[in-house]
Amino acid sequence: MNHEIGHSDCAELKDALRRFLARHQALSLAYADEAGVGACGLWFAADADLTCYFLSSPDTRHGRALCNGGPVAFTVHKDEQDWRAICGVQGRGWCAPVPPADAANPWQLYLRRFPFVAQQFPDLEAALKKAWLWRIAPTWLRLIDNARGFGYKQEIILAP
Repeated sequence: MNHEIGHSDCAELKDALRRFLARHQALSLAYADEAGVGACGLWFAADADLTCYFLSSPDTRHGRALCNGGPVAFTVHKDEQDWRAICGVQGRGWCAPVPPADAANPWQLYLRRFPFVAQQFPDLEAALKKAWLWRIAPTWLRLIDNARGFGYKQEIILAP
């Protein structure tokens, strides 16, 4: 069941999406490269505009595929066994590294979400030296909430 939203519902849906993304840490990212489609799991932080940020090495398969930017699809969901409680977000957008000149605010957002990243763990410190900050700018999002009825969905198209 797809729930159509009007202009007055748009702000309410964005707030619901913000709340959902703030309560979850893991994002599944799908992308394509010369070998075909791929997917990976990432920890993320989302800002008020619903842009998602993550850390990853440019040497990973998804890093090589997206180092110049590219289209992606992604999901964030609760790990539930009861189909009546399934709730999640599906999205599409553009993923690219965050330019260093634009990284201060997203980096602080990420550190607030994952403060251990700033701690001095030798293995983490070595990995962070190779990591880049990335952003997913969503162009379409769907909120799924079976608690509101089986197949309940609300969708929004965002400006690129």
